Amino acid sequence: MRKTILAASAAMALLMGGLPASAADFSFTGNFGTDDAVQLFNFSLDSTSTVTLRTLSYAGGTNAAGETIARGGFDPILSLFDASGALVGVGDDGGFGVVGTDALTSSAWDAFLTTLLEPGTYTVALTQYDNYSFGNLADGFWRLGEGNFTVYIGCPTSGPAFNDASGEEGCARASHWAVDVLNVTTAVAVPEPASLSLFGLGLAGLGFIRRRKIGA
Repeated sequence: MRKTILAASAAMALLMGGLPASAADFSFTGNFGTDDAVQLFNFSLDSTSTVTLRTLSYAGGTNAAGETIARGGFDPILSLFDASGALVGVGDDGGFGVVGTDALTSSAWDAFLTTLLEPGTYTVALTQYDNYSFGNLADGFWRLGEGNFTVYIGCPTSGPAFNDASGEEGCARASHWAVDVLNVTTAVAVPEPASLSLFGLGLAGLGFIRRRKIGA
């Protein structure tokens, strides 16, 4: 009888191992050191899924992990790339009723993007407005090398970075960010070694995801 139970358990484990992993939500937080910083996240999908990418740090709120995120962060952009590094979507200002409204500026400038994606691996880049992608991850971003590019806004009460065109009272912003990657199989935040290009960095992170999945 015990052998029968063990055999049944082994068969069930084998069956479960062959099924696609269930979708999950992932939350990330951190800080930028300069205006032109780029934070990459890699995620994978085992099946076709509607994926949602969002930030919460401009207006604040509660992320998918249940953590309270403070308002006051910089104006963010989320750029989505496929496994080849091609740009497939951009999430900028989510708008009223979609993302939170900042209590000080009355603006709804957190980033938001939702899209149906095929199985595979993808990269998301977080940047500060208006540091947009040139079109492919390997091509970089508009403001690369301009560490204090928001100084042109001329906020009278802030430093050389993290300025926001929202009027004098709300002009000075903070360096913190918060990103949710929702309804995916796996997701990781990618470190940023100075010796790697953005595209190489993305591929390295995708390899890390694959190693995690194989070793799981």
